[in-house]
Amino acid sequence: MREPPFSKTPQDQADGLRKLFAASRVRFIPVVSNPEVLDSGVLLEGLCAAFSEMGLQTLVVDAGELSPAATEMAAVDLSACVERLSRQVSYLAARGLPLRYINANGSAAEFLQALSEAAPQADVMILHAPAAELARVLNSRELRPVLLADTDARSVTHAYAGMKWLSQRAGIMVYSLLMACHPQLRLAERIAQQISSCGDGFLGAVLRDWACMDPRTPPTAPLSPEVRHLARELLAVVPQGLAPDAAQQARPLRPLVNLRPARPAVAAN
Repeated sequence: MREPPFSKTPQDQADGLRKLFAASRVRFIPVVSNPEVLDSGVLLEGLCAAFSEMGLQTLVVDAGELSPAATEMAAVDLSACVERLSRQVSYLAARGLPLRYINANGSAAEFLQALSEAAPQADVMILHAPAAELARVLNSRELRPVLLADTDARSVTHAYAGMKWLSQRAGIMVYSLLMACHPQLRLAERIAQQISSCGDGFLGAVLRDWACMDPRTPPTAPLSPEVRHLARELLAVVPQGLAPDAAQQARPLRPLVNLRPARPAVAAN
């Protein structure tokens, strides 16, 4: 992964974030891996860059289908496997690792505690993994998974399948969407509307917010306001230590328009 660009944020915002995090544990951001998205690494970098701009330390736990496999050392000393990529971003190759923490009840929630102990400096941990593994790891319905997609129909189908799995297996009903395409592409809005319609009509799930990142944009380019907003809202949804009005201040920057599409194809199953 490339080092996310770093820029200072206003002092009052940084102070507010530090107080919020001082009163609570690390924030876990579940990201549903999508092997059909060619530029998923760029999307993860964008989230890291947004958190870095807030002055936060981020650990990327990379357990996607195409991610590097966890090493044998992970079973002995997980902290030794954490690789420092920049001043504020660390990386853990973790494909297959969550399954090593499954208990007799089929839960792998202990993996979160192991990560907290392995990287105590992290304010945010991005859990990039398949929906089936996230359903075993996540122990709170308050977390909001991020779906990944691009303009390819297969990626959209896979994103919806991840929403379906997590809503039915883990009871998680609110999601965000991050797409690898130009922010002004009209197709992106139609894709977000399609996933939203499917989630609402077939699962009772809500697509709370969505944003786009153009993979062709240079890594040193400023982040778009919508990506920054999505990152801030992902931090605000976790309840531990959260100020009562913090969640109310986070509103979708790109609300979905109520269209009347035909019955979405991705919900055929």
